[in-house]
Amino acid sequence: MNIYVGNLPYTTDTDALRDIFSEYGTVTSSAIVNDRETGRSRGFGFVEMSDGGDEAIQALDGADYGGRRLKVNEARPRGSR
Repeated sequence: MNIYVGNLPYTTDTDALRDIFSEYGTVTSSAIVNDRETGRSRGFGFVEMSDGGDEAIQALDGADYGGRRLKVNEARPRGSR
């Protein structure tokens, strides 16, 4: 399951994102989306889980992390540009 994670603190890295979700199941990959020009985090990322994705979404959507309320849901396919 591919999961969107929004409203992340800008200091969050891929390892921290993996740690947050690994409590709920097996994380196969995690990625923070960075701005192309500055290289800084854009405040959201994606986590791929082989199991436990639904539990993670329910537990973490709206949860406080680093002083911010996370927005967590199943990722939708990217639209064409």
